[in-house]
Amino acid sequence: MEVTRRDFLRYAGSAGTALGGLAGLGLTLAPARAKAQALRIKDSKTVPSICPFCSVGCGTLIHVKDGEIINIEGDPRSPHNEGTLCPKGAAIYQLHKNPNRPTRVLHRKPGASKWETVELEWAMDRVAELVRKTREETFIERLPSGMAVNMTPAIFALGGATLDNEFNHICQKFNRGLGIVAIENQARI
Repeated sequence: MEVTRRDFLRYAGSAGTALGGLAGLGLTLAPARAKAQALRIKDSKTVPSICPFCSVGCGTLIHVKDGEIINIEGDPRSPHNEGTLCPKGAAIYQLHKNPNRPTRVLHRKPGASKWETVELEWAMDRVAELVRKTREETFIERLPSGMAVNMTPAIFALGGATLDNEFNHICQKFNRGLGIVAIENQARI
């Protein structure tokens, strides 16, 4: 049997009308969706938390099973978000459970073409050493006019969107204490 374009549109319209009629009679998939959601988080422990991305503080519910996070969703009891999450907040689970997320410290020596795995303690010591060296070499105590500035123009600090407000506040204090004035946070991106 050959189906013409006109026949296809007639059959598709009839099917759409039938589905619309069933929905108009009260047929809904909400119970099936609720059952699927309940099965997905069955036997998990629910831990209330907040979204780490911005200063709103949207409530989240983190479902944990056997010590592993299996789901993160908005908390309907939260007055800020009433169970909804923005796109960044909805991606918290993928941020935590991403198989592409680096879990080791990689270092590429100057002039090298390949990355090598190094110990975290060594990397932290190396960063501290370079910050101290750069600050000592570039620190400006006073401008030529005699005005005290106590700053270093050679270090830039960039915060991340996954840092909460309290940690960002500590980072600001720490960076300002070092004399860093170029401080930014990319939470708006």
